[in-house]
Amino acid sequence: MVSLALLAYLAAMIVPPLAGPPPASELAVAALQPLRPLVGALFLGHGYRFFAPNPGPGHSIQWTMQMADGSTQRGSIPDRDADWPRLLYHRRFMISEKIAAFVPPLDAPEEVRQQSRGVWQPLVKDVAGHLLHRYGGGQVTLQITEHYLPDPEEVIRAKQGTAEQGRDMVTPLGTYALAGLKPLPGSDSRAEKANR
Repeated sequence: MVSLALLAYLAAMIVPPLAGPPPASELAVAALQPLRPLVGALFLGHGYRFFAPNPGPGHSIQWTMQMADGSTQRGSIPDRDADWPRLLYHRRFMISEKIAAFVPPLDAPEEVRQQSRGVWQPLVKDVAGHLLHRYGGGQVTLQITEHYLPDPEEVIRAKQGTAEQGRDMVTPLGTYALAGLKPLPGSDSRAEKANR
């Protein structure tokens, strides 16, 4: 009986990553079906494929804050140097990834961009409010950067010194003031490309 329980537990650990998001084999998906109650009860249905086999580009939020004394402070979410322990960095990385998932691509029609703003702007306002309270600034400008992810051939060319420099995609998210956290006039979300 103990052997069967151990075998079931082992199967519940091995099968979910194999049957994860596409591409997954039909055999692995079929093998997961009878194990679903056990996998759910033991919280073993982790998204192991989030980082592999083909991860997409990463995103970060850059911010520039105007302080009461007229100075400017800059930062990034996540911040590799300040977000410690590593779990804190990962949580903040998920904030930028969540917002990036809602901001439409650069070539989206303006109507789509306007409609999506109702989804992502409340999240951005929360981030702006947190930053303004934490650092005591008067207003903050946010932009999200999609970091260019080179393919393997580009990495090889870079080692040989023949690669072109990648391009990061920068999308302004607006400028926000503490009073009501409303976007200031003229701080739209039109995207621009910037070399990094």
